[in-house]
Amino acid sequence: MFRKSAPETSRSTMTTSTGNNAGMAATFSILGADVSIKGDLSASADLHIDGTVEGDITCAALVQGEKSTVTGAITAQSARLSGTVKGSIEAGELVILKTARIHGDVTYDALTIEQGAQVDGKFAHRLQLVEEAPLALVR
Repeated sequence: MFRKSAPETSRSTMTTSTGNNAGMAATFSILGADVSIKGDLSASADLHIDGTVEGDITCAALVQGEKSTVTGAITAQSARLSGTVKGSIEAGELVILKTARIHGDVTYDALTIEQGAQVDGKFAHRLQLVEEAPLALVR
């Protein structure tokens, strides 16, 4: 009744989606601050990056930590950026936080930028790009 129980240890779990776990909880992958990747990164899972990536990133949802650096193109359904990005960004829903430093062009559907964020590049709304595209001639 009054016995001492062993302390619980908290663990973080990293899981990557294989596509065979339909109906299970959403999966995500974490790249810690001490991780450095050279090469393209593609995931069906959500990604949280605190380290360094030199290559293109394609994923469902991306969360970038403040000290993270990405050198390459980012393509995601949603992205929340707070670190440094040197490359183009294409995202459906994009949030650029005040600590973010973006050096590249940005294409988006919905955009939020916190005061203090720095972006050096052009912004283009995806719908605007579709409307401006020339129509093909039909013969």
